[in-house]
Amino acid sequence: MKDTSRPASDDTGPDDPADAHTPPQARTTDAHTRPDATNRPGRPTDGPTGRGDRRHRAGARRHRAGTAPPEILGLTGPDPATGAPRPRPGVRRAALVHGMLDPAAGNPAEDDDLAGAHQEAEQSRQTAARRRRVVLAALALTAAASAVTLVATLVNWAPAAPPARALTAAERDRLVAMRVVNYRDVRAGLHLTVTGTTGRTDLLGWVDWSRRLVYLDVSGPGAGPLRGLVQATPTVTVVRPDPEAMSTPAMPPLLPPGDGWRLPADRTLDPVLGLVFDLARDRPEPADGVSGRWLRREQVGGEQVDVLETALPRPAASGTTAPTGDTAPTGSPTAAPRTAPGDPARYWLDVAGRLHRVETALPGVGEVQLQVHRADRPTLRPVDALGGRPGLPRALTTAERNRWHRLPARLRAAGGATATLVGPVDIGLDLRGAGWLSWTAGTAYLGVTALDATDRRVLVRHDRRTVARIETRSATDPAARPPLPPPATGWRTGPHPTAALDPLVTAALRAARGTGPQGGTRRIRGDSHAGVPVDVVEVDTAPGPTRYWIDRTGLLRRLEARTPAGAWAQLDLTTGRVPRLTPPT
Repeated sequence: MKDTSRPASDDTGPDDPADAHTPPQARTTDAHTRPDATNRPGRPTDGPTGRGDRRHRAGARRHRAGTAPPEILGLTGPDPATGAPRPRPGVRRAALVHGMLDPAAGNPAEDDDLAGAHQEAEQSRQTAARRRRVVLAALALTAAASAVTLVATLVNWAPAAPPARALTAAERDRLVAMRVVNYRDVRAGLHLTVTGTTGRTDLLGWVDWSRRLVYLDVSGPGAGPLRGLVQATPTVTVVRPDPEAMSTPAMPPLLPPGDGWRLPADRTLDPVLGLVFDLARDRPEPADGVSGRWLRREQVGGEQVDVLETALPRPAASGTTAPTGDTAPTGSPTAAPRTAPGDPARYWLDVAGRLHRVETALPGVGEVQLQVHRADRPTLRPVDALGGRPGLPRALTTAERNRWHRLPARLRAAGGATATLVGPVDIGLDLRGAGWLSWTAGTAYLGVTALDATDRRVLVRHDRRTVARIETRSATDPAARPPLPPPATGWRTGPHPTAALDPLVTAALRAARGTGPQGGTRRIRGDSHAGVPVDVVEVDTAPGPTRYWIDRTGLLRRLEARTPAGAWAQLDLTTGRVPRLTPPT
């Protein structure tokens, strides 16, 4: 039975499977040349209505509605550049492999094109990724820089400071009260920086405003011969030079060395020390005469302070606030004011009137900056050249008075003593000596040498009536005893630089005469000499105060007396046998 659902004439596909790979033109030609093309029964090939004719005359098929033909879109046809057929984008055409259609195998040319396109796309993606990373890194750096700038600006930002103005009444009162506050606080740490023509000098140490004492270590390239330790009162300055000391600023030892102290020939530090002492008074001054300016407000050590500018005060009269016996002798070169009134200075003061910093310029010195460390306040001990520890003066007890009255008899019984003398007489004249004293004969024989002239020596003879001297040349130790026997001739009397120590030796000889030293007595303090406890008793005499160091057995261990420079000279005594000393001729 014949199938009527499928017309026999609608078969438009190729009769031979091989025709699938044959071009249309070839198939048309073959259809007309094959012998059986026109002789196949039932399939007419000629005539206007023949199916075969319709199939071959149909030409290009019409595309579906709404879709442009591939030729119009440029998706087919030869490539204008190469003339090769242009593949359809996104479609991989099948290829003939050994005469068989293999959908998995592609055209090698098309595969090369696709591979190149893939590489180009990959490179484009990598380039874009690198650009994105660079842009992101630049944005991150910009954000970080902006954040740092913002934080720094916020931290350092401060409103514009108000301009300088005249001092108010409260600020003038605070300036006046500052010196009283310093005096009542007793002590403080100091760091002074002096910038002069010779370089920078650093002075570190402490000040005791109530007892009027400064103790500093001097260092820095501008220190020069003053490098070492310095102790000073308002009237006297003594130094202990140390040229080998390090130039690095350091605090001085709390317990100062006992030897090597002398009067300085260089007075450069006098204005600086005067500035320190002028920062304390025992009573306030009228604030009416104070004038100056308020400059600004700052933070010092976590405290809010005001910077006030005014002129340096006129130095107080000598002895106004100094302890008893601390005034300079009349005509002393250290009695002159140490600072020039009228020099401008800036003070850093808090609301309580406590001083934190001072800046000023001193004539002949340079720029001076002073830092005050109020929490660093140890107890200071003056060296012997400044009188030692002040102690608490009081009247003698009964036991001390009995020992004092028995002193002459004890010295006569001891017979004599070996003596060692230290005397800072004047600027550039520091004397050292050694010898013997005889209380039974009332004589003394000493050899005295100046520290600045150790090649010259002065032999000194004391008796009950006169004091004679003879100059010799010597290269021996200044502490060495004089030669024995003493020279018989060549002795001279009269004025001499070593005469400043004559009252001290004379007082030691008179202590064994009669009832002992005459004058008002008081106990200054308890001390020790060579490990032996002693009582320091001060006697007020016409030439000046003299101090006697008496041990518990009633023997005299040391005498102290002031020199013309205001320093204290010491005569140390060790009782024992002494050589027989004949009076000089």
